[in-house]
Amino acid sequence: MSGGVRLVFAGTPEFACPTLAALVQEGHEVAGVLTQPDRPAGRGRRLTASAVKTQAQALGIPVFTPPTGAEACACARALAPDVVVVVAYGLLLPRELLGLPPYGCLNVHASLLPRWRGAAPIARAIEAGDSHTGISIIRLDEGLDTGPVLMRATTPIDPLESAPELAARLAQMGARAMGDVLAAIAREEPPPAVPQPATGALYARKLTKAEGVIDWQEPASVIARRVRAFTPWPGTRARLEGLGVKICAASSEDSGPSDPGRVLSAEGDVRIATARGTLIATILQADNERPLPAARFLQKHPLTPGDRFQ
Repeated sequence: MSGGVRLVFAGTPEFACPTLAALVQEGHEVAGVLTQPDRPAGRGRRLTASAVKTQAQALGIPVFTPPTGAEACACARALAPDVVVVVAYGLLLPRELLGLPPYGCLNVHASLLPRWRGAAPIARAIEAGDSHTGISIIRLDEGLDTGPVLMRATTPIDPLESAPELAARLAQMGARAMGDVLAAIAREEPPPAVPQPATGALYARKLTKAEGVIDWQEPASVIARRVRAFTPWPGTRARLEGLGVKICAASSEDSGPSDPGRVLSAEGDVRIATARGTLIATILQADNERPLPAARFLQKHPLTPGDRFQ
């Protein structure tokens, strides 16, 4: 195979955009882009194109928005790619499509598989307190992120790193790794596809709104990890004298037994007791307001020691 690889790109959110940009820049032939149909978004619920659709249109690449796997397969068949590159597409690919391109359907997954298969690998890695995560390039099969691994890249998780910050780094890592895999395919030296280990699999279940409610009976370290993991959605929230409050950024420190939910101090930041340790909230957001640094939040919503979050 001379030059670049002929491919179809399937992706939807911002996380997928660095990979598409890199593959175009590296000279691969992107015959078409598959992405999710326009969805209502924002307060006005206006139909909004996906981040990948907007990017592909700017690059002059034909865009297709098939609503079903069967229609996605028909689109791909008509474009006759050597490989389908999949990055957070959001649509289950049917068996027929998985076997269609000669080099298969290759996926950028944001974890070190088999750990954190599923919908929310970045959030679950932060929530669990993992010290490291990374990118896996896999050849998709009919299982949920169970296909063989062609390449991995590993990175530490900073103790204060939020899900969007980690996602931005992993998106760039995924772009580089997929670029390396396709360069090897273009040389007709595809990387070996190594089956995933039989042990160590964990499922990164989809986030739910209910998970964002803070339980002050949990340790401060656990709550702080959820603050970072659940940004921007579903967020971590509590109530204070009838006011809904999201805690958008926080850290934790060890302390002795205290009164869970009680405000310990509110000077510069908001320190809140938990069952074990203190949560230090540095950015807060009241209902129908924007997130504010703690000092500015306290100007609008004064707190005193002894106030209680529910």
